[in-house]
Amino acid sequence: MEAKEIGKVEHYFGKIGVAAIRITSGPLNVGDTIHVKGHTTNLTQKVDSMQAENKSVQKANNGDGIGIKVKAHVRDNDVIYKVIE
Repeated sequence: MEAKEIGKVEHYFGKIGVAAIRITSGPLNVGDTIHVKGHTTNLTQKVDSMQAENKSVQKANNGDGIGIKVKAHVRDNDVIYKVIE
């Protein structure tokens, strides 16, 4: 299983379980698997949906800011990797 760094967590909204992510090396598509790695974070999950500016999107590219619902608590500056199978 190979993983490519594609972005970072900019903020985590705990009440709704959403991570605000900045894509630095896209693209990221709905259906892709991501791995979130940080000092105390180690989470792998499939991207079921994502939003940009309160609208659902299917794809995010370099420089895009998106929100993704996550299964567990993540932290600011955690690194997002796209899992390549």
